[in-house]
This record gives sequence, C-alpha cells and structure tokens, in this order.
Amino acid sequence: MILFNCICLLVIVAVLDIHFQGRKAKDFGEKVTNTTKKRRDEIVAQLLSRGHVTVKETAAGMAVSDATVRRDLRALADESKCELVYGGAVLPRDSDFSFQAKSHRNVEAKAIVGQLAASLIKEDDQILIDSGTTAFEMAKHIGRKRSVSVIVNSSRLAAELAHTPGLSVVMLGGHYRPDRMDTIGPLAMTALDQLRGYAAFIGVDGLSMEFGLTASDIESAHLYRLAIKNAREAILLADHAKFQTPSLFKIVDWESVSRVVTDRKPDDKWMEFLTENGIDVIYPEQ
Repeated sequence: MILFNCICLLVIVAVLDIHFQGRKAKDFGEKVTNTTKKRRDEIVAQLLSRGHVTVKETAAGMAVSDATVRRDLRALADESKCELVYGGAVLPRDSDFSFQAKSHRNVEAKAIVGQLAASLIKEDDQILIDSGTTAFEMAKHIGRKRSVSVIVNSSRLAAELAHTPGLSVVMLGGHYRPDRMDTIGPLAMTALDQLRGYAAFIGVDGLSMEFGLTASDIESAHLYRLAIKNAREAILLADHAKFQTPSLFKIVDWESVSRVVTDRKPDDKWMEFLTENGIDVIYPEQ
C-alpha cells in the first residue's frame, strides 16, 4: 500500500512538472513571438519612412544578429511587405511610397527647409529643383522672386509654378512615374545634359558621412547625379531625419555639395564633418 501511494505521488509530481514546463514553454514562446512582431513592425516602419533597410544597420540598431534580421526580412517578404535585395530589403514596387505618402512625413520640418532654401534664390537666377516633397515646399516661396528660370522634372511642380509671374519653367521630358508625378530615364537625362549654369536644389532620402548623398531608387540617383555634375553649385535640402541613416543608392560624394539647408542644427559630429568639408550649413536661428 505504501509502495502504491509512493508511485501515485511520483506520477502526480511528474504530471505537474510536465504541465509547469509546458506552461513555461508556452509563455516563453508567446514572449518571443511578441518580441519578433514588435521588431518586424519596426522594420516595416523604417521601410515606409525610407524605402529600404539594410541588414547591418538594422541589426546594429536593434541589437540583434544579422541572421535574425535576415529571418525577419524573409518573413516580411513572404507577407509581401518588402522585396529582398542584396544586403537588405526595399518596399514592394506597388507600395505607397508615392509623392502623396511622403508629403505627410515631417511636414513642419520640410516647410522650414523649403522656406530657407527659397531665400537663397537671387533675381534673374537659373535653378533646378528636384521632384521631392521638400522641393515642393520650396516652390511655394519662389513666386516672390523675379525673372527666375526653374528646371523641373516634376509635373506637380511645373503646374504649381507655370502661372507664377516672372518665372520661366523648363520641364524635362522622359519616362513618367504617376505615383511620384515626375520624369526619369534616358530622355530626361539627355535633356538635362544640354543645360548648364544653374544652381541645383536637391533633396535626398538619406545621408552618410562615408557614402554621401543617397536616394531610395536608382533612377532618381542617376538623374540627380547628372543634375549636380552640370550645376554651378549643389545645395542639399535635408530635414533632420535624413541625417540618421543612408538610403540604398548613392547620388554623389560630399565634395559635390556647397551648402546644406536643414530645419535644425545638426549634432556636433555632423557639424564638425560638414565644416571640415567646407560645406555651409543653413538652419533657423534659435
């Protein structure tokens, strides 16, 4: 009888232990799942903000391994939330990385940059403005200038400026992207290569001290590289968020930039870097 009771007690203890271990495993699994979901949501947020992510930067920023980020990106690609590329991922081609979508990000900062940039335009000047949302904010203030020639590859900008007294608008032809309302490709580059003597106001998708100015798509990178090459000077338009990380495709090195217009003073590390490279930094006075 005593032996039978001991056996029953051992069985009960074993069952309770199995249940407890199973509950622990379940709780741990839920914790990992929640952590993974949070991390992947953050990756998606970065994709929507910048258009791309890299494995190295994402792993460093989230304090996880490269292998973990690769697994996350593969899972997101399976859900059609990104497309895998060498070293990282980009937004799907049919995602809403359009002019309208980007125009709702950092609105106040872009307005500040646009107004400051417009103040640099002189009477009888020739300028080129890129097709980004910061440039569109700049265009709102160009009407106060007189006898200014404006080169654009944006149909939205052309329509905004076309009826402004004193402005002459040159619209580059090329392959039209309806989502971004701009033209790119060989035809646009051929037209641009006939132009010289202008000041290029170029917005970017990201910045890096080592990699320079960057764009989220290769077509824009090619076009704006040529625009800067042919310009008498290149003025960078960048709100504070652009200083945090580069995008995927290089436009030019820093030696091609004469001035940077931003909405707030960059941190000491960036200020030192820009000063050492002979680049003027324009930002609002506090």
